[in-house]
Amino acid sequence: MTHTHLTLIQDIPASGARAAQPLRVGDLELLAVPQLAYDVPGTPAHMNGGDSDTELLLLSRDGDHFSPWGTLPAPGGEDAEHFTIDGRTFLAVASIRSGAGPYDFTVPSVLFEWTGGTFEPFQVFDGFAAKQWRHFTIDGRHFLALAQGVALPAHAADNRPSAIYEWDGARFTHFQDIPSRWGYNWHAFTAGGHTFLAHADHVDPSVLYRWTGDAFVAHQDLAPAAGRAFATFDDDAGDHTYLVVACINDDSRLLRWDSAADRFTDHQRLAGAGGRELALVQTPRARYLVRVNFIHGTPADPTAALMSQIYRWDKDHLELVEEFPTTGGTDLAVLDGADGPLLVQTNALSPELRFSADVRVYRFTD
Repeated sequence: MTHTHLTLIQDIPASGARAAQPLRVGDLELLAVPQLAYDVPGTPAHMNGGDSDTELLLLSRDGDHFSPWGTLPAPGGEDAEHFTIDGRTFLAVASIRSGAGPYDFTVPSVLFEWTGGTFEPFQVFDGFAAKQWRHFTIDGRHFLALAQGVALPAHAADNRPSAIYEWDGARFTHFQDIPSRWGYNWHAFTAGGHTFLAHADHVDPSVLYRWTGDAFVAHQDLAPAAGRAFATFDDDAGDHTYLVVACINDDSRLLRWDSAADRFTDHQRLAGAGGRELALVQTPRARYLVRVNFIHGTPADPTAALMSQIYRWDKDHLELVEEFPTTGGTDLAVLDGADGPLLVQTNALSPELRFSADVRVYRFTD
């Protein structure tokens, strides 16, 4: 298999990078990179170890190059979500934990607002082992959803369901809990005349919720366990909507909307475990799906040096066209570039299971 789609143009030093979130404020283009942990000298390597009193990196973009711009306090950084409301710019950061062992999973997650040329704390959310924020709108209403939780015996009394908040014109207030024990991810989209919200969970089923106008109600299960991420797209004719479900301990699944059944049905298996995040890349010639893989094995004995995949949409299925190396891959961001799309790919681990690992910036060519 030839490597023709990705050209590496920059490595960015980071530590336990968990996400890449592009954002623009005025003429300034930034990339937010939350970091899970720093390496502690003299301690054994472990993917769940390290010092989580970390900062979020803010990088400024100049053409195809990124440079350090600033930082934000964000212990145990897992995710960053950028959005705007009525011209105001916000950045929500999910913090899974703080400390250097034992860890505190009740660390708050902070919503920052851009003001006076920098991000300042705007609202603080209590949570437990926060994984991902996702902002979405329905009929002009702004929602902010937090995937959270860790189903470990030592923390059973503190665990919380995932939660959805709604903007009331001044701040976000609690709207609805989503049952979960180890929430990971969200994806909001429309299909078949419905507005849906998919929720990924590690130990419970990943569930597709349908918006009723008043609440989100369970519509169907998408994966029995180990859910991590979603992506949706329509075929070239616009006749069918497809939903990709990535799982860390199983193949990823491509589902197709069945109007008669009013649900998604199995369409294709994308072989290989380890799936952590998905991204769609559209070029003048084709549509691509990129799957980044995190680990194989267990946290006690993981393999982080894996191959991740690029698939091309071919009429009615996804065809594997390229693989590329990742080490504890966690996220993907697609940015417009003068010479074609840029793909920013974060790595949370080195092959030796240390946290010092580069964020990679590729040019995607067709």
